[in-house]
Amino acid sequence: MTSAPLLIELRTEELPPKSLLKLSTSFAQSVHQGLVAQHLAPAQAAVQIFATPRRLAMLIEDVAGVQPERLVERKGPSRKAGQTADGTATPALQGFARSCGVTVDALELRRDDKGLEYYVHHSLHRGIPLGEVLPALLDQALRQLPVAKVMRWGSGDSEFVRPVHGLMVLHGDQLISLNLFGLSSTRQTLGHRFLGAGLLTLDHAASYATLLEREGKVIASFAERRQRIQQALNALALPHHVLAGPELLDEVTALVEWPTVLEGRFDPAFLEIPQECLILSMQQHQKYFPLGNTRNQLQPRFLLVSNLETATPEAIIQGNERVLRARLADARFFYQQDRKTPLSERRAHLDQVVYHQRLGSLGARVERLSQLAERMASALHLSGTQARRAAQLLKADLSTDMVGEFPELQGFMGRDYARHDQETEEVALAIEAHYRPRFAGDDLPTTPLGTVMALADKLETLVGIYGIGQIPTGDRDPYGLRRATLGILRLLMDKAPALELPALLAWTEATFPQGVLDSTALNSLPTFIQDRLRGLLRDQGFDQALVEAVVSPLPARLDRLPAHLQALASFRTCPEAIGLSAAHKRIRNLLKKSGSTQSVPPAPLREPAELDLQEKLQALQPRMDTFLRQADFSSALSALAELHAPVDRFFTDLMVMCEDPGLRAARLALLQDLESLMNQVGDLSCLSS
Repeated sequence: MTSAPLLIELRTEELPPKSLLKLSTSFAQSVHQGLVAQHLAPAQAAVQIFATPRRLAMLIEDVAGVQPERLVERKGPSRKAGQTADGTATPALQGFARSCGVTVDALELRRDDKGLEYYVHHSLHRGIPLGEVLPALLDQALRQLPVAKVMRWGSGDSEFVRPVHGLMVLHGDQLISLNLFGLSSTRQTLGHRFLGAGLLTLDHAASYATLLEREGKVIASFAERRQRIQQALNALALPHHVLAGPELLDEVTALVEWPTVLEGRFDPAFLEIPQECLILSMQQHQKYFPLGNTRNQLQPRFLLVSNLETATPEAIIQGNERVLRARLADARFFYQQDRKTPLSERRAHLDQVVYHQRLGSLGARVERLSQLAERMASALHLSGTQARRAAQLLKADLSTDMVGEFPELQGFMGRDYARHDQETEEVALAIEAHYRPRFAGDDLPTTPLGTVMALADKLETLVGIYGIGQIPTGDRDPYGLRRATLGILRLLMDKAPALELPALLAWTEATFPQGVLDSTALNSLPTFIQDRLRGLLRDQGFDQALVEAVVSPLPARLDRLPAHLQALASFRTCPEAIGLSAAHKRIRNLLKKSGSTQSVPPAPLREPAELDLQEKLQALQPRMDTFLRQADFSSALSALAELHAPVDRFFTDLMVMCEDPGLRAARLALLQDLESLMNQVGDLSCLSS
């Protein structure tokens, strides 16, 4: 059997739309990798991925019908271990020969790169047909699929994400007989549920996509279907544009096999509702694509993707308009009812809502946020009254009907209701901004008060949840602590330059009742934050050694990190950098080993090399303090470079760990002062790695 394209199709009941692309990609990649490992397909073979609501399929080019014969070399004992002094085979060599099914005389000697001789056995393995390899390969690929929950159907024991009703495996024009999920493979598939021509019989694997499109009214390729929908959306949207993101496009692509894009409209009177409500209702409940003008203002038009093609689509459009009208009427009712109760009156409802059984109610959380926000506002010279007012109202919209129906609108509705209640614009904007950034790449708050609220919310979550031992492990992070930490880091780096991280953590901890938080857990919190900071800086393109130099130990002023990194990058190119970096590492190792010697009273320094280093160090300290106050890190590092010669002379002329305990203690104390000075811009020892 020569090489030919291999087609594998699983026909199922409707697959989860948000997982379809991931499932199909994982399935195809796993099968291809398995074929490569079995020497049945080249690693560079073209792989076409097909995925529709009711099928997972793939077409892999250049798949061999039979594995090639392979010469397999099996390594045995060395010559020394295999022979006695008189040349007799040892039991180890005899056992190796028996395991290979041959006599000792059939083994060969081979010399490796180091000159060591060892015995080997060569055997020719016959090629296994593709049909014999596929069952185990497919079983493994299916087990590796990213499926959260599986289903069982019928009277058998088969399990999959959805019930499987059809199996097709073709190698070129040859049907490969397989049994999977209690089904035997056939040449037949099904097209569109309503538009297709019924059962379709495939003569050759390569004609799969063409036959499905022509006779079955199914565009099998997810990518092609998505592209067609995108093009139709763009064409029909004019003169407006689609407001939805790519996630909705992916989900709709996974819901249809023969997409037709249609335009619908709704009553402009519904535009009195905040457009976030309308957009969310259209996208989440109906999978419609809202349209906006050049200022991203919602228009009373929407696009829908139908899975039917008809010469008279008016009934489809009218039906969808009728459903949307009911949805928007509900949203308007919720909106009007919510505005009858001011946010300030809703605040009391939060006392009855449990935030966490160990951390109390949402009302208690709001009080912690208020204390923290006031303290931060004072540090930033903002109005404490405004900060407390905003904090008191931050979570009030959680008790509204609109947020109860659409949890994604929390913050947005709080902002709108605050404006209706005639709260100040700063407070209204801060209510919406306190959730930012909601995800990686999301915008940061645009106002100082919004920044304070966002920091307070994330710090209280991080310190509180982490402090009761709910520490993320592996992929589990139910309270979003990693996301909260990244938000804190971004806010401190870009929006709150005067706030220091250690102080913020201490202020936040102080808002909780004594004894609620576990000090052991909190002691590990800086390390958790450090890990997130490393990842954030690396994602921004900074060199790993530079990142480690500024992250360890955890800096207090995160807004200065870019300046630290830039200064260290320039310093690393200086001739003195390598020597000082190596010296810093040596100093750290000596100080770690010193232990008990540091309790001995130091004796006066007397050697020229140590006196010179002490003098240079004392003279440099005031200049370093000035440079650091001015955030002039380049000048600080240039000043440190002046220590290269005296440090080098110190280590050349003297032995730090000398026999005299007092002198040893004095020299270690001098090195302690030197390390403290060198650490003020970054951990220079990281630059030598």
